Parts: sequence; structure tokens; C-alpha cells
Amino acid sequence: MRTIYFNDNELVIALQNDNVKAFEQLYLKYRSGIYKNIFKLLKEPDEAKNVMQDVFVSLWEKRMTLDPSKPVSGWLFGVSYNKSINRIKKTLKESLMFKQLEDEELCADQDYAYLKEAKLKLLDEAFLSLSPQKKRVFELCKLHGKTCEEAATELNISKYTVKEYLAAAVKNIKEYVERHPIDCILYIFVFFILKTLH
Repeated sequence: MRTIYFNDNELVIALQNDNVKAFEQLYLKYRSGIYKNIFKLLKEPDEAKNVMQDVFVSLWEKRMTLDPSKPVSGWLFGVSYNKSINRIKKTLKESLMFKQLEDEELCADQDYAYLKEAKLKLLDEAFLSLSPQKKRVFELCKLHGKTCEEAATELNISKYTVKEYLAAAVKNIKEYVERHPIDCILYIFVFFILKTLH
């Protein structure tokens, strides 16, 4: 035979005695009102259902802390309000974190674009400062990917002269970079590029 409790005091006492039926009665009695209150705050059905379920899980977990002489309805609505507010805060925090991440990514993209443009501008200026012979050797070997032998044949000079011009060109470009103060990160990046060219 199904036991029916007629008031909340009896339900809470039974609940504290681990009576699942008492829990079911409280759930059936208050779920609709709790859900409506939560939905008013969250405005999202699925979220409201999740919070409502969390409220009743808390009711079972904290049943021993309840005072049977006090209305359990007050406890339920108070907990549902607090959980709803916490959910709103969490959603807002996640939204702000996502916005911050987007801003950081945008900033990083802008920084990368700036560094790329500045790097190309600086290297172009350094390249233009070379003598015609060094400029031609650097262009053939480093910009067009020719070997020293191929550059020597095209320029009608010895392979050793090509190597000498190339080493001098890299040295001159490094010195040009050092003479022109730029962003520290950009300086390291350009210097590394020149090192790989040597």
C-alpha cells in the first residue's frame, strides 16, 4: 500500500529517514512551480530543466540539514533562485572569456600582420642597400634558389667569387638590421632569417 504524507513536515521527516516515496511526492508537488521560477530567470527550457533537476538532487543530498518545522517550499525556491543566478553568472563569464579570447586572437592576427609587413619592408631596404654585384648574387642564390655553381655560370664569374659576394651580402644585411632599431621580436625574427640564409 502506498504511503501518503499530508503535509510538508511529514514529508521532510520521512525524507530524512531515506524514504524515496516522500521524495517523489515533494518532486511532484513542487516541480512545476520550481521550473516556472527558474525559467523566468534563464529564459531557456533545457537550462531550466537542468537547474530544476539539480535543485531536487540537492534536496536529497542535503535532506539531513533540513528543519522539518520550516516550510520546505521556501528552501526549494531559495535554492532554485541561487542556482539560477549561479548559472547566469557562469554563462556570462564564459561569454566574456570567449569574447576576450576572440579579442586576443584578433590582436595576435594584427600583430602578425604588422610583423610580416615590417619584416618584408626591412629586408627590402637592406637588400636595396647592397652593391649591384652583391645584390645580383643574393637574388640568384637566395631569392631564386640557384646554387653557387649556377650563379657563377650565369654571371660568368668563379664559384668562389659568388660565395664571397654572398657572404658579404648577408653580412651587410645583418649590419643594416643592427643599425635600424625595430621591435625586439621583429629583430630576432629577421636575424634568424638571415642566419638561415648564410
